[in-house]
Amino acid sequence: MRRIIALALLCAALLAGCAPAGREPADPEKLQVVATIFPAYDFARAAAGDLAQVTLLLPPGAESHSYEPTPADILAVRDCDLFVYLGGESDYWVETILDNIDFQGRALRMVDCVELLEEETREGMQGAPGHDHDHGGHGDHGHGEVVELDEHVWTAPRNAAAVTRAAGEALAELDGEHGAAYRANAEDYAARIEALDREFAAFFAEPGNRTMVFGDRFPLRYFADAYDLDYYAAFPGCGAQTEPSAATVAFLTEKVEAEELETVWYIEFSNHLVADSIAEAAGAGTAMFHSCHNVSRADLEAGATCLSLMEGNLETLRARAGKPAA
Repeated sequence: MRRIIALALLCAALLAGCAPAGREPADPEKLQVVATIFPAYDFARAAAGDLAQVTLLLPPGAESHSYEPTPADILAVRDCDLFVYLGGESDYWVETILDNIDFQGRALRMVDCVELLEEETREGMQGAPGHDHDHGGHGDHGHGEVVELDEHVWTAPRNAAAVTRAAGEALAELDGEHGAAYRANAEDYAARIEALDREFAAFFAEPGNRTMVFGDRFPLRYFADAYDLDYYAAFPGCGAQTEPSAATVAFLTEKVEAEELETVWYIEFSNHLVADSIAEAAGAGTAMFHSCHNVSRADLEAGATCLSLMEGNLETLRARAGKPAA
């Protein structure tokens, strides 16, 4: 990776002064903010308002776990005032970039804004053999056992609110003249997310709503922990596998039947074949639950936000449970 970065830096030098393809030219009158993934972009954008220019580094639909930065990406990071990124294992390439450029701006890691949880492999879940545990963001139990921390921190609304406030504070410190506006923007968005958090809590407090089965990866550990959900899934959050074992499918099917669940869930950009198979065998339906990790270009251009996507999740939950919208 370091060799790739070094070569990319040479290319980036040739691009100096040019706007990266597909991105707006930098406005010299505004702070420049670069965010790696959609949640980071959304929270920074909400805090910035019209006062800073916020750029999404990864193209819509790009897979962050295997992303390779372009020379233009490296140039954008090098020259920005605030760089917002996740800081988890899938961002190991980010740390490599920062170690190899003369970065003079401020970096904000989302994982530093909240309390972290360990990634879980639940009963019935397909294991993830070969998953790389050599990157940063891990701890150990003191006995040589490596523990992987779940990086999908934004999926709990309260964490999303905390990251938004941190972004507002970082912008305020960089641009003191507009500090009050950044903080007010961040507080407004965070308060709206927290209001939605209370709606989620009310929904899951009702009998029969707290068990969810995903025929997919499960990048929602923080969401599940926030509402004390009982969840089952085919793969862990960062699992790269797409073909579950027969035992996994059988277990999840039996769980849907035993709990008399109406829905088998899948996440965005999934082909939902596993969920369809489980649902068909169990006599249930399927629905998408958006993790907010990624959006399509159409969604981005239509103005999708993490808040609007989470609101959509709540609407879907209510509809699948036969409950009227609030």
